[in-house]
Amino acid sequence: MPFKHNASRRDKFAKAKYRVTNWAGYNESLRRRGDVTVWLSEDAMAGWSSPPSRKRGAQRQYSDLAIEACLTLRVVFGLALRQTQGFVRSLLRLMRIDLPVPDFSTLYRRAPSLNIAPGRKPTGGPITLIVD
Repeated sequence: MPFKHNASRRDKFAKAKYRVTNWAGYNESLRRRGDVTVWLSEDAMAGWSSPPSRKRGAQRQYSDLAIEACLTLRVVFGLALRQTQGFVRSLLRLMRIDLPVPDFSTLYRRAPSLNIAPGRKPTGGPITLIVD
């Protein structure tokens, strides 16, 4: 029985303990971890709604820029589509910008046409997101 050989001492390694010596710096780094700063340029706000097209059928309400911005926030923060809709609505409300927010079904339907690569969240350091 090869698996019983180490059974008596398996999973008995003590977890390594790291002592914090700079509590002020450690506490501040934990506070900064929750900071979210989002800038929306004037051009992005002006191009949020889709220009009217002369084709038959329902008109697109949101531009590709709006959908791409929402989906980028989704990838960066690892959100589901409904959470993305609520997060963008909350951000626009905090920024006091009166723009409509695409609903989750619109984001789902328009995502394949934009060819947004599902990127990875970078490890360590702040994340910079610019919507222009």
